[in-house]
Amino acid sequence: MSDANMDNFYKRLERIDHTHRKFAKGYETVVLPDGLIVARPRRSFRAFPWRGLLMVLVCLVLFKSLLLAQVGPDEYAERITRLESGTFAERAGAYVLRPDAVTALIADQVRPYFQ
Repeated sequence: MSDANMDNFYKRLERIDHTHRKFAKGYETVVLPDGLIVARPRRSFRAFPWRGLLMVLVCLVLFKSLLLAQVGPDEYAERITRLESGTFAERAGAYVLRPDAVTALIADQVRPYFQ
């Protein structure tokens, strides 16, 4: 075979391999207007994991609430001020652990169980 034919052959092989990899990820069948059933690779897209982010935020708020209910608001505020005077990581932790309205509300509801 000549070099031109070999190049075409390898291009066709690459195209077949590419199509095979796309079909391996999933496919859907579509009926065309003339009645022909055709399989098409399913489009893949990566969505942002909103559910995971929401779960992390809920766990963080619950953790802060339980910590606030356990040690009390005065001791909690003292610990936050100690963290604010520390390293960059400690200051970032103090910012994240700063009590907010939801945290205080949940801590007030849970506090009787810790006494």
